[in-house]
Amino acid sequence: MSHALKEKPYAEELPVIGAAAMILDGRYLPPPEDKDGKLWVRTSALVQADPHDLYAMWRNVEAAPAWQEQITRVVVTGERTSHWVMETEGKAIEWDSEILADEPGKRIAWRSIGGDSNNAGEVIFEDSPGDRGTMVTVLQEFRMAKLASVWETFVGRNPKQAVIENLRHFKALAETGEIPRTQGQPHENRGLIGKMKASTYGETIPTPPGSNRIAS
Repeated sequence: MSHALKEKPYAEELPVIGAAAMILDGRYLPPPEDKDGKLWVRTSALVQADPHDLYAMWRNVEAAPAWQEQITRVVVTGERTSHWVMETEGKAIEWDSEILADEPGKRIAWRSIGGDSNNAGEVIFEDSPGDRGTMVTVLQEFRMAKLASVWETFVGRNPKQAVIENLRHFKALAETGEIPRTQGQPHENRGLIGKMKASTYGETIPTPPGSNRIAS
């Protein structure tokens, strides 16, 4: 069984194994409650690939624009540090990130250390029972405070939904080498409710390019 999640990813000491995938009596424990300006999200996906390959794909941060929405550039600045740029409609959010825990084939934990985004998180890679692939679990914290509405206005969707969508893109890219996209495909008038859903879930946000064309 994995050790319990500590509620502060920003703390210097981190759980040794699998915090995001904490299981009790066969069930995932819920992520911490959203409060005090902090938003938490946990999402999982079963990916048909080897955990070491998935770890290497996630650890290659400079390739993140291939599968993370609106990330246009990531530059490695040190052994465990990198600079991230998110852009939309000519505007940019930039921050620096630091890797706190790095267990090849198992786990990566990180936090921002300066800039426009205050976030921390981890990703766990676990063998699925019966050799059915790898369970990838992401737990991420955003310290939004009064910037929540500003963030949503800028990126076009709630940060929780963005994490969920990015894991879907990661799964698709790992399994097929490409990310399916629906932008530009014709469809009938979806009505008011359909338009509201499109706005809520950020359906107008461009799909990341995939492995064949990394944003620069």
